[in-house]
Amino acid sequence: MSIHAWRRLSEQLPSSCQVCDRWPAQPVCTACEKRFAPLRLRCRTCAINLGTSAAGADLCGACRTRTTPALVRSCVAAVDYIYPWDGLIARFKFRGEPGWAGPMAALLLKNPKAVALLQTCDLTVPVPLTPARLASRGYNQSWELAKALRRAAPNASGRHNNTLPDALVRLGEVPDQHSLTREQRMRNLQGVFAAHPLRTAQLAGTHVLLVDDVTTTGATLHSAAQALLQAGAQHVSALVFARTASD
Repeated sequence: MSIHAWRRLSEQLPSSCQVCDRWPAQPVCTACEKRFAPLRLRCRTCAINLGTSAAGADLCGACRTRTTPALVRSCVAAVDYIYPWDGLIARFKFRGEPGWAGPMAALLLKNPKAVALLQTCDLTVPVPLTPARLASRGYNQSWELAKALRRAAPNASGRHNNTLPDALVRLGEVPDQHSLTREQRMRNLQGVFAAHPLRTAQLAGTHVLLVDDVTTTGATLHSAAQALLQAGAQHVSALVFARTASD
């Protein structure tokens, strides 16, 4: 049996919900999806949850008062980075469970804006890891998520949409981002990404869709978008599974 056939079979087999333990169910059952992953009104450019008081708005206060144009044209997220998603993302990212890419992609694709980005963008590019971190982890969770999106929605991808896993390279490790402010994160990631020299011709004039698992301040997406635009991309948008509740 091929790996693709095995993956399709395994995704159809019943299991217990990893949130409420209900059986049989998918990794996250329908009831938990409805409870913990409702469709939220989010900022168009940073995907932060705008809450219920911002009806009719499509930008958060920070993005509305920005003095320079956002490098990421639009950003779509599936969930807030809170329980139970923070724990499931940790399993996906740090505990050798790349199979979470499938359920996470499926949740993203329940957002019509995510499907629209896949239809309109020319290239899909995962945010890369450094070679050392990739060797340690064994896989890039952003690349796993990008592949799962293409598998789950083959008809949602634009006619010219290709996935380029090596379009960006990460030039080095940076200090841990978790304790830094937004401004410090931006400085920390300045110049961290570069377009692969063999991919610049494919990037020229395109609308690129960046894929990542989590965004907090947008510093990683900003730095990656900057490298893509410098390489000749015309626009950059982003799909992320989770967005933190604040910067």
